Amino acid sequence: MLVGVDFDNTIVCYDQVFHRVALEQGLIPAEVPITKAGVRDYLRRCGNEDAWTELQGYVYGACMHDTLPFPGVLEFFARCKGHGISVCIISHKTRHPFQGPNYDLHQVAQEWLESHGFYDPSLIGLGPHQVYFELTKREKLDRIAKVDCSHFIDDLPEFLTEPGFPAGVERILFDPNSHHPIGGDFYYATSWAEIDQLIIGQKVPA
Repeated sequence: MLVGVDFDNTIVCYDQVFHRVALEQGLIPAEVPITKAGVRDYLRRCGNEDAWTELQGYVYGACMHDTLPFPGVLEFFARCKGHGISVCIISHKTRHPFQGPNYDLHQVAQEWLESHGFYDPSLIGLGPHQVYFELTKREKLDRIAKVDCSHFIDDLPEFLTEPGFPAGVERILFDPNSHHPIGGDFYYATSWAEIDQLIIGQKVPA
């Protein structure tokens, strides 16, 4: 068994940071929902796609240290280690933002993983060969196939239903804000405790 896990919005929770920074920059009113999707949807409704693009680069770069793992994700990785279940991180992440300052987003993400114990042998103990930041969605799909994931967890249903998604991989949608309707050719979870039950509790075939 090899469980592949997406990084942004699956391991890392950005909701409060996106909302706080957008407020500080005067991009949104306070009543916008405190979620990344709420901020994005508001800016897009206002025709402010450029501000949304630059905001993403700023949060993923300068504000990454303010973000936290989703509740339960560290425990899930540690329990996988304890049960002898291999886990890897596979993400589609550009090296630099499309707009704004030229942050190295891969380096910032690696530093975040280290600061939260993902590389600590006494906690989770991932090695460099278990973390992949791919430059394109196609390369992310190819990596899932190449490492032979048995399961893959992602926050985007459109990614899990890509025509080129590797066959035979059990797909799990992580939807903590219940943003997407239940259905489709994948399992559905709103928390990492549910994912724990699906995989370690063996409710999803290995």
